Amino acid sequence: MEVQETRVQTDRVLTIPNILSMARLVGVPVFLWLILWPEFGGPKADGWALLVLALSGVSDYLDGKLARRWNQISSLGRILDPAADRLYILSTLVGLTWREILPVWLTAALLARELMLLVAVGFLGRHGYGPPQVNFLGKAATFNLMYAFPLLLLSDGSGWLHTLAAIFGWAFAGWGTALYWWAGILYVVQVRRIIRADATAD
Repeated sequence: MEVQETRVQTDRVLTIPNILSMARLVGVPVFLWLILWPEFGGPKADGWALLVLALSGVSDYLDGKLARRWNQISSLGRILDPAADRLYILSTLVGLTWREILPVWLTAALLARELMLLVAVGFLGRHGYGPPQVNFLGKAATFNLMYAFPLLLLSDGSGWLHTLAAIFGWAFAGWGTALYWWAGILYVVQVRRIIRADATAD
């Protein structure tokens, strides 16, 4: 979750927020297995997949809130939290695209944004800087997508509930994708300014 720059950071590893983030990471392969199980001859387990997603959303909220309240903001936590977010998005994209719930173009658009950020972070690393801090816009984009994906998974069926899930799911997906790219472009601008300032200082 987003943290304030002014708060003291710690190098501790075994904090409650970090344990929550680690648990979210463990849930990624479980979620992917559940969502793809029907594709390999298993029963449909979308309900369990939705439960894993819901629990990851709760832990995503709690790890940042507890880190700030208990002064357990850590360097590891700043890496684990966005990593868990991205891995959940990636696994969901793989699963929903494989099951043809998501169109390939949307998956490509979201992956292209991730590739852009990966290149930007690589440039920062060359200049001795770590990844940019997660900002509010990036978190808003992630929350929109994390609402969109369960709803789109729920839309895989017939009936009024599935239709309603599709309407709201695509609304969240549209907003989430737009915000995701907006946040990505702002990150690139931030990286460019840092590198320029570094070059000027030299």
